[in-house]
Amino acid sequence: MKRTTFWLTTLVAHLILAVGVAAHARVTDRDAGNWPYLTLAFGLFGVAGYVLGNR
Repeated sequence: MKRTTFWLTTLVAHLILAVGVAAHARVTDRDAGNWPYLTLAFGLFGVAGYVLGNR
């Protein structure tokens, strides 16, 4: 796999995860805070922080 393909795939996956976090926060009336941005930067670690941090 080329580096360009890898980075593009990673970016798309992180975008999808960040949109999912933002959509979940909106549907459940929770404050997303900075978690969509952190998810965009760190992927699954951002999702885990959002899920575990809002308990």
